[in-house]
Amino acid sequence: MDPSSTDLSNGVPEINISKLPQQPSWKTSVNLYKYQQFWYYDFLLKGIILFQQNFIPQPTDIFLATTPKSGTTWLKALAFAIQTRTQYINGDSDHDSPLLSKFPHDIVPFIEVLYAFGRNRDPQNPLLTTHVPFHSLPKSILNSNSKIIYLCRNPKDVLVSQFLFTSKHGDGEIIGFQEVYEQFCNGVSNYGPFWDQVLGYWKGSLEFPDRVLFLKYEELKNDTCFYVKKIANFMGCSFSVDEEKQGIVGKIVKLCSFESLSNLDVNKSASQQKDGTFTLGNEAFFRKGKVGDWKNYLTPEMAEKIDQITSQKFGGSGLHLL
Repeated sequence: MDPSSTDLSNGVPEINISKLPQQPSWKTSVNLYKYQQFWYYDFLLKGIILFQQNFIPQPTDIFLATTPKSGTTWLKALAFAIQTRTQYINGDSDHDSPLLSKFPHDIVPFIEVLYAFGRNRDPQNPLLTTHVPFHSLPKSILNSNSKIIYLCRNPKDVLVSQFLFTSKHGDGEIIGFQEVYEQFCNGVSNYGPFWDQVLGYWKGSLEFPDRVLFLKYEELKNDTCFYVKKIANFMGCSFSVDEEKQGIVGKIVKLCSFESLSNLDVNKSASQQKDGTFTLGNEAFFRKGKVGDWKNYLTPEMAEKIDQITSQKFGGSGLHLL
């Protein structure tokens, strides 16, 4: 049996990561390992396997899923602000919101990272984040009533953002952008192939529309208030008429905006995030948050190739990201 396709649904098998298919990553100091048709850093893969084997969802769990660099930090902030608005935002002030003093990734943690470091989740917080592909989620989640909010982004912006983010990691040198581009197009990136990951959640949203909400970063940027209300409806905590009259939706949008979050001391600090392979400051998670910045990095020929791959991969699915 191919070790990368080991079935974790029965028993707790031992996975020898060193025997999985390997590829050099975008960082010269580490490799990527192929498991269940996707590529991962080894420490993340250990956490993912433990997540698959051991996770038991709570009835109220809501998972925020993304590909890396697709607006994950923003989605965390929005979902948390929506979930806790009666505690921190309802009324005239939001000065008590934890988002003003805590890093969003600390408030809403990555479940696979918790498992990688042997940490426990906060049972009082129903929000968890993951980059794990839909069909690699634990069977316990797929067979439960847990809800999933998925946010995707144009692959050209994802590529550029991933490259610039990876270049900020303090350990090892990053390969050249042309080589990164070629690997990305070939599906070799952390949690990649990008297109397969997105398509999995898209199909999941079609099959389970009450449990999987599929969102696009560009649409969220274009009409944030509309989608904040849509997210709240999906989470089961719709805004009341009084809340809308009080402008609570607008307050959440403002609190969680790139401009607001990126200028907070906690998010500008050099406080170190250690993910097991790399170390970087909180500020590395806030670059521009803009749509279309890829135009400053990709040639027309490079962009056209990605568009062609996207059209081919998503052909017939009804999904369009161009």
